[in-house]
Amino acid sequence: MPTRLIEIMENLPASRVVLVGDLMMDRYLYGNAERLSPEAPVPVLHYQKEELRLGGAGGVAADLAALGAQVDVVGAVGDDEPGRKLREYLIACGACVDHLIEAPGRPTTCKVRLVGLAQHRHPQQMMRLDYESHQPFPAELSERIVQRAGEALEGAAVLCIEDYNKGLLADGICARLIGLARGRGIPVLVDPANIADYSRYAGATALKLNRVETQKATGLPVGHEESHYAAAATKLIAMLGLEAAIITLDKQGAYYATASGEGRWLKTRQRQVYDVTGAGDMVLAMLAVARAAGAGWEEAVALANVAGGIEVERFGSVPIRPREIIEELLGEARERMGKQRTLEQLVTELQYHRQSGKKIVFTNGCFDLIHLGHVKYFRFAKSEGDLLVVGVNTDSSIRRLKGDKRPVIAEQDRLGVLEELQSIDYLVRFDDDTPLRLIEAIRPDVLVKGADYTKQQVVGWETVEAHGGRIALAPLIDGRSTSNVIRRIVEAYS
Repeated sequence: MPTRLIEIMENLPASRVVLVGDLMMDRYLYGNAERLSPEAPVPVLHYQKEELRLGGAGGVAADLAALGAQVDVVGAVGDDEPGRKLREYLIACGACVDHLIEAPGRPTTCKVRLVGLAQHRHPQQMMRLDYESHQPFPAELSERIVQRAGEALEGAAVLCIEDYNKGLLADGICARLIGLARGRGIPVLVDPANIADYSRYAGATALKLNRVETQKATGLPVGHEESHYAAAATKLIAMLGLEAAIITLDKQGAYYATASGEGRWLKTRQRQVYDVTGAGDMVLAMLAVARAAGAGWEEAVALANVAGGIEVERFGSVPIRPREIIEELLGEARERMGKQRTLEQLVTELQYHRQSGKKIVFTNGCFDLIHLGHVKYFRFAKSEGDLLVVGVNTDSSIRRLKGDKRPVIAEQDRLGVLEELQSIDYLVRFDDDTPLRLIEAIRPDVLVKGADYTKQQVVGWETVEAHGGRIALAPLIDGRSTSNVIRRIVEAYS
């Protein structure tokens, strides 16, 4: 699946996505928190800087735009400074704000986070102050929201609804929006509010909800068993007439089920969770863009798993871009598949790495008996760029070069040992007498050989320099060579 997922990410269309939901501004006040107040046992925050970010549905808009979607935002802001900033930031991220309306006398939802720094540790959120109203919108404003949504839906690929239960989607408005979209054949993806009654989402294409929301909506336990997830997802689909239900499970990944009987628990790798803010928004955005690109539910949920996982490793809500997701998929593929590749596989993967700015280093050899000289050599080579590709002679090519007594260690065993060296990212075998064909195909940015060579003696140096690369000669370690190791063994046991 990694190759297919990368293919989807490489070819994401600039789909038109209409986003309706509760818009927010996130305001971060950073300061040093290294002493307690003499007035009370509370930390004192010594102000350092301020940062504004889009939150709520605004965060989803930024995520969608980062994934290449054309985002049309439908929602309301107050006649206040946060509202003006929100418009400004939406425009800056590339979203269309033509369908925003102003709600007089109602504050723009703004979440102010006090973030403390101490002794060079990671920033830590200390307190949050919310400016908001939960009252349902007046009927006249609600009608305008529905009207604006109807206008925006013309030619849209998908409708996303981001509900934080701040009043925008109350009193049947959500149901009317779903009806408008489904009547035009437009799928509707919903990130629901944490409420008990989910009837407002009936008829949506899919719901994306977390463990707590699932338990509240279904009344079923959602523990750590796949049977729990399956039962809850199936109940949601039946209750609301959904095509699919996606339950996010934090570090345990996500579970999805469909009305056609498909269902699967997609696990994710363990991560260093820094801040969960914005992870759910990123998951919704990735689901929407992937489905608009023609991904199946399993593929869309797998990509959303990756995007949400990257998000939790960042502080605050930070949009994740396609290139970052592709890099993550490539890393997961290396973990799953190991380091060995055919030349065809390798060239394809290196193309993705290059597009994200990675510098490719190549070296080659027999690597018959691995010793300290090799380890130092590989470390040097890796330091010359970002990814180290090692070409390894096959047994037959070594016999042609060094005679019938070599190699001492068989091909598969040599590769198995090299797999364990941290400096090496990829391994590729070659059966030719020289690595020239590999070098021409890989087109490394840096070609590394030992300092016992001159540049002109390095096979492929002209090819590398012709496309802007360079040659690096690794320093030698006295007495460390495979021939010396073999000689000492023979002398010791003869």
